[in-house]
Amino acid sequence: MSVWRYRESIPIVDDENIISLHEGFTPLLPFSLGDFRKILLKLDYLCPTGSYKDRGSSILISKLKELGVTSCIADSSGNAGASIAAYAARAGIQCKIYCPAYTSEGKLVQIRAYGAQLVKVPGTRADTAAAVQNEAKKVYYASHNWNPFFSEGIKTMAFEIGEQLGWKIPDAILCPAGYGGIYIGLYQGFKELVSHGMINKIPRLIGIQSEAVSPIYQAFYRKAGKVEEVPSQTTLAEGIACVKPVRGKRILEIAQETGGCFEIVSEKEIMDGWKDLARRGIYVEPTSAVVVKAIDRLHRKGLLNSEESIVLILTGIGLKATDTLGKYVNAGNE
Repeated sequence: MSVWRYRESIPIVDDENIISLHEGFTPLLPFSLGDFRKILLKLDYLCPTGSYKDRGSSILISKLKELGVTSCIADSSGNAGASIAAYAARAGIQCKIYCPAYTSEGKLVQIRAYGAQLVKVPGTRADTAAAVQNEAKKVYYASHNWNPFFSEGIKTMAFEIGEQLGWKIPDAILCPAGYGGIYIGLYQGFKELVSHGMINKIPRLIGIQSEAVSPIYQAFYRKAGKVEEVPSQTTLAEGIACVKPVRGKRILEIAQETGGCFEIVSEKEIMDGWKDLARRGIYVEPTSAVVVKAIDRLHRKGLLNSEESIVLILTGIGLKATDTLGKYVNAGNE
């Protein structure tokens, strides 16, 4: 009961190279919100390192083992770094992770705990991506944004949703969108299911961004052909604070092809969405919570109706952001 349930669709040659912590096959939990009664939460924060990124790390690190790679580097806002560090540790591969200096301490502790070397980079997430480039000329760059084997893991989220719903695909799926890895992975997975005749359509994919950092949203509503860089600003949704996604053009193409779209939420809406989830026993990091209040905005715009079936992807566990969340809870702002 993991991503390797779909072994036939995963491009690893020999089973002896599989590196797994039994990631994936996370629950779908019913959730009501206002007049909407057909909402399901995909609890992907329950993957082994507390993030959906484990799906991609399992396949990527398995491929590195297969290729005989003995050391790798990666850049991350936190979750991908922790995930890659964990799977590299299990594979016996040396690992160095570059993260923004502002990354939640819980994620940084986790990276160090797995034995990876941590490099904290001052400035923005884009500065971190730039900092890793020189070393990437000499050491294998295990990029969760560029590497196709990482996407091969993320696509299993689509397989699971299909199987868990008896191949009755939801009308729409909402996911946080920074570099757009989930958005691309879901598309890839559902497209494969269509090509095999298991479903007849791809659901509407709706990416949610923070209002503070929303390059994809802005490009989509300008009807632009590519995503332009936006200024870096502080946001609770640190995991999607990407000022210029490297595969922005592809993300826009997928939205156009599938009838998908993008939405933004304010910092208040992020925290309100987090509270709504927490009050019902769902403890996620703020990045995950962007999907909750986006439903109201989409409904007001006529882009969602209350009779549609909707899946919300919850990406990271709240324990990773305790230092940030504690400021709100301890101040009595529950």
